[in-house]
Amino acid sequence: MKRWTSVLNLVVAGALAATAAVTSPDVSGARQAAAASDTSAPAVAQVSEETRDDRPGKRPKRPAAADRWVNSWTSMPQLTEPHNMPPAPFTRDGLVLADSTLRQTIHTTIGGERLRLRFSNAFGGAVLPITSVEVALPQGGKAGASAIRPGSSRPVTFHGKPSVSVPVGAQMVSDPLDFTVAPGSELTVTLYLAEGQASNDITSHPGSRTTSHLLAGDHTGAADLPGATPTDHWYFLSGLEVTAGSTASAVAVLGDSLTDGRGSTTNGNDRWPDLLAERLRAGKGTSDVAVLNQAAGGNRVLQDGLGPNVLARMDRDVLAQSGVEWLIVLEGINDIGTAQPTQAAQHAVVDQLIAAYDQIVTRAHAQDIRVYGATMPPFGGNEMYDDPDGHREASRQAVNEWIRNSGAFDSVIDFDAATRDPEQPERLLETYDTGDHLHLNPAGYQAMADAVPARLFR
Repeated sequence: MKRWTSVLNLVVAGALAATAAVTSPDVSGARQAAAASDTSAPAVAQVSEETRDDRPGKRPKRPAAADRWVNSWTSMPQLTEPHNMPPAPFTRDGLVLADSTLRQTIHTTIGGERLRLRFSNAFGGAVLPITSVEVALPQGGKAGASAIRPGSSRPVTFHGKPSVSVPVGAQMVSDPLDFTVAPGSELTVTLYLAEGQASNDITSHPGSRTTSHLLAGDHTGAADLPGATPTDHWYFLSGLEVTAGSTASAVAVLGDSLTDGRGSTTNGNDRWPDLLAERLRAGKGTSDVAVLNQAAGGNRVLQDGLGPNVLARMDRDVLAQSGVEWLIVLEGINDIGTAQPTQAAQHAVVDQLIAAYDQIVTRAHAQDIRVYGATMPPFGGNEMYDDPDGHREASRQAVNEWIRNSGAFDSVIDFDAATRDPEQPERLLETYDTGDHLHLNPAGYQAMADAVPARLFR
């Protein structure tokens, strides 16, 4: 509790005092400071292998490095809101995507020679019966493409069968498939649902920023889908795993719309996690680090909103993902912004956020995952979140100060310093602002990606 006292006093002192306390280094200096605050990762302990035998209590021999699975891509499963459901006629009363083909493209971060897919029915109101699945390379290597490269399509199986039924609340992982996945490339996944899902509660990721295609009938292996209906959402598909070498690993990112990429380019893969993955692929010692975007617009740390709260979803979205060794936490703006703009309410949300961050670190450390705290960018001038008395701004500053100085995190990534206007530190730099004074454009997301020290992942 002692380490929280100074943080809470900032809020009690009021917004003006907190604002006055902020220093305003230029953006490039802030990035250098963020890099300087980094601590190098500890050496990985060597684990001896045990030979399997029939005696009770003996563990099976660890798989060879070539058989190690690491997630290359993820999307955070969510309950689909009415306006994000598949467009008519693919959604009917109590039935979705009956006799329908769904073609989706995803962007890999690391590559491998074998793959597995994960399909989620986490929020479905009925069993999800998938009739067939194929993977292929999109025509021209383009995100959001409806056409695939001729001859590249391969069937996916589940326990040797082409179809699978995903129980309510569950996920299913496909059989391994020999299919070379290039790092930083596009992969097409096509599903056919003969029966459809008998519910209007389905699982998706609305903020795909990638175009999917829907067409009546079975066109799983078709080279193109003429006449298909486009929709900028992902449905049911929640993960891609690849076989990777012994040094491959992943960093998961817990976030909200800033990480989900609101303000980025549809089919452009220019969210800050995409741009960070591109940097890491090009870097010495980080080329085999996957970046897993586990974010959703409107998500909160403490309470459900768009998607379950962070504390509720951490097991599924971080701890259960293959190969995760690091975690970046950039959440809290929606908690502050939806709490009442009073001193008492904001004092409470700051206290609760700090306690929640401690929980996240504790649970990740129990799985040997290093946790990096990211400061929240400014939202001054935003119509919904900025309040005239500055109580929410004071809370943002207070939480950021705790992230920087508490020592709770293994290292700190200062997105606030990288994106704020040096002349008005409570506001985004104008060249990064989409215009709503909360979300960033691709240039702003590039600045965020550049502010992450690559050595955190070596």
